[in-house]
Amino acid sequence: MAKAEFTGLDPHQKEFVKLIGENARRYRRHEVFRDFCEMAALSISNTVDRHQYAAREARYMEIVGRYERAEVERFPRMLAHLVDSLEGGHKDALGQIFMSMELGDHWKGQFFTPYELALLMAKITMGDMAAVIEREGFFTLNEPAAGAGCMVIASAAAMLDQGINYQQTMHVTATDIDPTACHMAYIQFSLLHIPAIVIHGNALWPEKAWGHWVTPAHVVGLWDARLRRRDREQAAREALALAEASTSAKAAETAPEMPAPAPIERQRAEIVAQRVKASEQLDLFA
Repeated sequence: MAKAEFTGLDPHQKEFVKLIGENARRYRRHEVFRDFCEMAALSISNTVDRHQYAAREARYMEIVGRYERAEVERFPRMLAHLVDSLEGGHKDALGQIFMSMELGDHWKGQFFTPYELALLMAKITMGDMAAVIEREGFFTLNEPAAGAGCMVIASAAAMLDQGINYQQTMHVTATDIDPTACHMAYIQFSLLHIPAIVIHGNALWPEKAWGHWVTPAHVVGLWDARLRRRDREQAAREALALAEASTSAKAAETAPEMPAPAPIERQRAEIVAQRVKASEQLDLFA
């Protein structure tokens, strides 16, 4: 195995790479890595998202059926090393492994932002979020090109540096067109307990999405209800402002139209609404 694969990796990431190589006897390394990411994402999702359980369990069994017993046993060991790597501190562990193994060539030349650069950008752009949280209770973060989740992870770390618990005050909507990138981001957000919805779709065409993944922190934190409540309150404020502006004919003529929700916010709201409706149906027949 090339030395380049170990450059900049911690001991647990190195063990992860070794296990990928041991499972690459019958498959290429990028295929093993892809399958690990999808199976890990499916396993995590099925602990918290009962709406999609059946289809995802069937997909898991389909993937695992392609591997021999000894190969299957290496996948949970990979996940254990990933957990241990992230225990050492916030970072883009899977993105670093991806780049170190030079897997980008198999995904049309993908290149992930180095975590150190992402952290610098997050600290510059996030600003003082305490005032926003005091006013709104929490803030939302949209990432239209999630990759492995590097910018979101860096933003979470920047919040910790401000003394803010991102697990209670930050909600993320992350989108990527590549399914493996979505799985990578979802795994890392889940392990770092970041409340998030990861959307497999095209941020430039938000009406079209192929799937979504909710993290354990999203479910445990009751973020479906929190986001729905905030959306209703925001809609009520906008309706009140429009009504007040319309009390005068002159004001009505000059009052600007209320801006429509941003596409990614609308997409997130639709997903939350679907999940709330599904929850009510499942509770009814439980």
